[in-house]
Amino acid sequence: MNEKSEVKNVLVTGSNGQLGQCLQKIEENHSKIDLFFANSTMLDITNKDKLEQFFNDKRIDYIINCAAYTNVEQAEKEPELAFMVNAEGAKNLAQICKKHNSTLVHISTDYVFDGMKRSPYTEDDITNPLNEYGKSKLVGERYIEEILDKFYILRTSWLYSEFGNNFFKTILKKSNTEQELTIVTSETGTPTNANDLAEFILSLVKNNSQKYGIYHFSNLGEASWYDFAREILRVSGKLDSIILKKTDNYPTFAQRPNYSVLCKEKCLRSFNSDIENWKKSLQKNIKTFQKR
Repeated sequence: MNEKSEVKNVLVTGSNGQLGQCLQKIEENHSKIDLFFANSTMLDITNKDKLEQFFNDKRIDYIINCAAYTNVEQAEKEPELAFMVNAEGAKNLAQICKKHNSTLVHISTDYVFDGMKRSPYTEDDITNPLNEYGKSKLVGERYIEEILDKFYILRTSWLYSEFGNNFFKTILKKSNTEQELTIVTSETGTPTNANDLAEFILSLVKNNSQKYGIYHFSNLGEASWYDFAREILRVSGKLDSIILKKTDNYPTFAQRPNYSVLCKEKCLRSFNSDIENWKKSLQKNIKTFQKR
């Protein structure tokens, strides 16, 4: 892809989330991009008037939508709120992008699939979300497809980073206070370093691409939550100091797909991307994570 010469103005919504914070961390590494970071207090994507006011004040070339309702368990209890943010919020962003000729980069999820498949899901596979969170994200995707031509929907999975609340940080924290951990083996997906996703997004924005559409981006390989926990403990040097047990039945309120590995071939082919294996990416960043 050839780099455009002009500076791009980019709005990042949901900037207090872990992906938003990863984008802030690497911002200075990317020239020719001016990023405006807005958390939910500064800019509520469910408020059309606030969005319009923001666009009237600034010329925005891209929106990177990191704003989302991501509490899978709580979404079962308050689906209206999940749909307001993940579906109606996405619709509002799509409409404002269409009006101002901006490009939308929207983050979606592996939970749009039901997990019945036993090989990596492609972008063309049939969606069938099992929980309210997945349903709300799928409706958001469909709004964007209906309204916009210039969009990227990036489905990802099992995001972790040094920021926010995530499985990686939970395992590290518990390894300091508990002698035994029991982790589920019945779900298979791909742990994805949010820093890798952030780098991919900014390279997508920075370069002159018009290959719009839905893409899957996660790290390479696959794992159960038990596999992920074991690798976290191994690379952090704590595997020998804690008892790690398996279970195939960990009760949750929300139903989750048993298999949600995403196929990255379209992304690799379209953007000549260099996507790391999840174990290599975890090992590369473990020192950064442990310092926080």
